[in-house]
Amino acid sequence: MPRKKSEETSSKVNNSLGPSLYSRDENGLLKNTQYIFNEDGSVNWRAMIKDEHLFPNKSWFELRNKDCPRSSEGLADHQLLIKLGGIKELEKLRGFKSVSFETFKAELDHVAVKCQITFISNYETENEVMFEDMANATLSNTSSFAQKFLETIACNRAFVRCVRNFLNIHIVGDDEIDKSTPGDASKITSKQNPSAVFSPSEMLKKKCSEVLDCNNFEDFKSHLRDWWQDKKEGVYGNPGIKNWQDWSDISAKDARILLAIIS
Repeated sequence: MPRKKSEETSSKVNNSLGPSLYSRDENGLLKNTQYIFNEDGSVNWRAMIKDEHLFPNKSWFELRNKDCPRSSEGLADHQLLIKLGGIKELEKLRGFKSVSFETFKAELDHVAVKCQITFISNYETENEVMFEDMANATLSNTSSFAQKFLETIACNRAFVRCVRNFLNIHIVGDDEIDKSTPGDASKITSKQNPSAVFSPSEMLKKKCSEVLDCNNFEDFKSHLRDWWQDKKEGVYGNPGIKNWQDWSDISAKDARILLAIIS
């Protein structure tokens, strides 16, 4: 009796190559990678960064009225920047068990995030090590499209800082750089109501009045109930809605989510 096509295919599949290559030795180092070591025997993580992930820090040269080199060759660490991809590669080489983020502040103009990484054990630390670092993103230290994605920028910055500080890398990450230009934040603020900078909940209240024609908070709660019950839309669901009695009860994080939905 001829074999089924699925049986023929499965007999040809061999997925052992990847795991056999991507495995670690008794010291916690990848077997398919040649590591570079310091004189004391520890891993020289700085030397493990590939040139393709490094480039000149243009701002450093501009501040000193110097021409920016076209390559990173021969530059000192403080004259360089490292790409996010380089940080991710270092994290993979070192080995990690988990990565998590915690938001400490989420305002319209300021987001602060903590990144926590649990690195696997290796000969340098013997046991697993949990390391964490924080970073923020504001209208004052971002520019262009980045100001629309403050949460993402803050997460990237916290991740970069966490990895490079744990591995003792002194090259600043490209994501950590303040790319704003003088006056960026003031221009944005000047376009807002000059009498006050609205909180996220106040911004939500204003938007609901303009877009949803909500005259009061109860009108808005009726929209929330519809969004919760409409399974086809699946727009928004939050068990805490039942405890909201006023606009001020809505957290900054939820207000930002709802603003995005309404917009």
